[in-house]
Amino acid sequence: MRTCLPILLLLATVVLVQQLTQWTGTPFYLTQLTMAGYYSLLIIGLCLVMGYAGQISLGHAGFFAIGGYLSAMLTTRNLLAYQDHQLVALADRLGLLMGRHDFFGNEILALHPWPAALVAITTAIVVSFLIGVPVLKLKGHYLAMATLGFGIIIYRLVLGTPIFGEADGISEVPGFPLLAGLSVSGDFGSRVSNYYIAWGMVIIAMLLLLNLINSRVGRALRAIHGAEDAANAMGVDTARYKLRTFILSAVMAALAGVFLTHYSAGIGPSEAGVMQSVRYVAIVAVGGMANLWGALIMGVVLNFMSLRGMFGSYDDAVFGAILIAMMLFAPQGLLRLALLARIKNLLTGKKDGAA
Repeated sequence: MRTCLPILLLLATVVLVQQLTQWTGTPFYLTQLTMAGYYSLLIIGLCLVMGYAGQISLGHAGFFAIGGYLSAMLTTRNLLAYQDHQLVALADRLGLLMGRHDFFGNEILALHPWPAALVAITTAIVVSFLIGVPVLKLKGHYLAMATLGFGIIIYRLVLGTPIFGEADGISEVPGFPLLAGLSVSGDFGSRVSNYYIAWGMVIIAMLLLLNLINSRVGRALRAIHGAEDAANAMGVDTARYKLRTFILSAVMAALAGVFLTHYSAGIGPSEAGVMQSVRYVAIVAVGGMANLWGALIMGVVLNFMSLRGMFGSYDDAVFGAILIAMMLFAPQGLLRLALLARIKNLLTGKKDGAA
């Protein structure tokens, strides 16, 4: 009951927002709200890692890029010239390939989005495991620098590899077909259905994570965050819990990358940039390190404002400033701290407990 009621309120809010855009004649907002939903999928996964497992990650844009770039590359790589090859012919017989025409009318035979997404997510699992085993033994700023290094590696790989489009990225990514004729794509006529698909995924993810943090695993994660050495001494397998949480978060980031790439019909190297990872960390910090609802709310608000161009050319600077301000004045997040009372105390010269 404690989990069901907030989820039902979230569902009602999603429906209400869509209806409001229809009543006010602003359905174009659904595009940014859909994209914000996919970004929020990554953010709540990062909140799980940072707020509950106590691990600082500055490389989650890398996992987003792994999902988006691999799915985009596999679904746009033309295999028509290799259709007589044994493996390509076998994949075609198994229904793993999809034929279509590109922008210029040329025929393309490429991997179907479903197996492409499976490959992308599996790769994210393998990479997060290989990275997590050694890196999660580190703590504090050492862990932050290690994950930052991973993010930089992914960024340079997608920026300098011809198969990933280098600085141009990958475009003309096909839609992602789902059940009952639904498809994740940027088609104007599917704007409402795409909005509900994105937020349906967010609702399912929130339901999963809320049940997780309220379970035995969640109590173990809180113990690790509070005092890892004490938790280890009490018999909690801290290494296993941290690794599994990191992998789950990486999968959510890769999944967000896959679906946002198919929705946007393309992906560029900026999605793997260091500032993207800083942006995600800043949003989690604003919402509250151990507050999934706060991270979700601020993820939607700040990403929507950014996607609408409200910050202009100072977009990255704004998120950098937000992160600094949160660390200085509200390290527990805006939604977990009486910030106005703290500011009042600072202005009046009173100590925090003297109000």
